[in-house]
Amino acid sequence: MFTTDFTTIAAISTPQGKGGVALVRISGPEANAVGDRIFKRINGKSVSESAPRMALFGEIVDPTDGTRIDTGLCTRFAAPNSFTGEDTVEICCHGGMLLTETVLMSCLAAGAKPATAGEFTRRAVMNGKMGLSSAEALGNILEASTREQLTLAHNGMGGRIEQRTA
Repeated sequence: MFTTDFTTIAAISTPQGKGGVALVRISGPEANAVGDRIFKRINGKSVSESAPRMALFGEIVDPTDGTRIDTGLCTRFAAPNSFTGEDTVEICCHGGMLLTETVLMSCLAAGAKPATAGEFTRRAVMNGKMGLSSAEALGNILEASTREQLTLAHNGMGGRIEQRTA
């Protein structure tokens, strides 16, 4: 059973800072439409008419005036086959701090709302994509500082803890 609050959200999904690549995630009922407004494929086809789970090369543009922001990759995930269980579009751009923030602002100008901390995971739980134990384990993976903590967290993500207690 898949639920949504009918709001399309967007956020930078890579750590803040300067890096080679950054990822901006868009999720919700209008994710494909937002992707169509900010990502222009070289072959002219829209994001929404592309095959799911296929990385596409193109230009990331400002939806208000069409100016080019960057080139990058776009991948579309069709519901329910995404992390959140909703339609999802992921934009990979170069990882400059201003550039990544500009791509996010373009997503918001195209109709997405800013995601709150943990909102993608909350939607995954609401949509039955993961249980609460797995969501907690995901947090532990992100916070792990030793190999042992990482192994325990991965075991939790795989449902091993839930399986043992069931």
